[in-house]
Amino acid sequence: MTPAQPSTTSSAVEVRDLHLALDRTPILTGVDLTVTAGEWVTVIGPNGAGKSTLLRAVGGLLPASGAVSLFGTPIAALRRRARARVVATVAQSPVVPPGMSVLDYVLLGRTPYIPPLGRESTADLEAVHEALDRLDLAGFHRRELATLSGGERQRVFLARALAQGATLLLLDEPTSALDIGHQQEVLELVDQLRRESGLTVLATMHDLSIAGEYADRLVLLAGGRVVAAGAPREVLTEQLLATHYRASVRVVDGEHGPLVVPIRPHP
Repeated sequence: MTPAQPSTTSSAVEVRDLHLALDRTPILTGVDLTVTAGEWVTVIGPNGAGKSTLLRAVGGLLPASGAVSLFGTPIAALRRRARARVVATVAQSPVVPPGMSVLDYVLLGRTPYIPPLGRESTADLEAVHEALDRLDLAGFHRRELATLSGGERQRVFLARALAQGATLLLLDEPTSALDIGHQQEVLELVDQLRRESGLTVLATMHDLSIAGEYADRLVLLAGGRVVAAGAPREVLTEQLLATHYRASVRVVDGEHGPLVVPIRPHP
C-alpha cells in the first residue's frame, strides 16, 4: 500500500492566522502552526482551548478561509476525494454503524478510491487486508466492532486510516478511553507506522506526560491562541502549566521527555 505522495515542499501542514467561530463564539483567534513532513506534533491545552477545532479545520471539516495548506496546496483547492487521499482523521469517538464488521469498517477507508456507484476493487481489498495484517488484526475481519475491547477498536480505527493511504494522520485524543497499557500499545504502533511509512502525525492529547514522550514538538493552546510551542522540555514547564492549566504540578525529566506529576496545592 503506497501512501499518497506529498509535493516537494517540506511542510505537511501550514496554518496561518486561523480564526474560527462556532455559533458566533470565537474558538480560534489567530492560530499559526507548521508541521514538517514526517514530524509528530501534539497540540495540548486546557478544556475549551480549541484543540479539536484546530484539528477539524486542518482536516477540512470546518471552513478555514484559506488559512490552511496541506503539502503546499491550500485546502480549499482540494476536492473532498483528493483531500481524503492526503489526510486521514481518527476522531475521539468515531461513529460506527450497528452490526458493522471490522472488514467493512476498514474498507470505508478506501472510499476516496472507489468510483461513485462502483464497488471496491481487488487493490482496495488488498490495501484493507494489508492494513489489518500490519495492525495484528488479520483474525478479526469478520468480528463486529461492538464486540472488541477498547484497544482493539482503536487499532481498527487506525487500520481504516492506514488503508486510506493518506500521508497525514490526524489523531484527536487517540488514547482518552484506554487504560495505560493500551495507551502505550496504540502510541507505539503510531510511532512505528510513522517511521516505516513516512507518516506525518498531528494529534491532540490531555495526558501531558504521554504527549511529551511521543511528540517531536508540542503546541500549547489557551484561549484560542498558541501561547507556547517547541520541544516538550520547552513547553512542559511548571510555570507554563500553572499559568494556563491553573494546576499544581511537578515536572520531572524522564528518559524520553518530561513527566508531569500533579501535586496537591498548598492550603
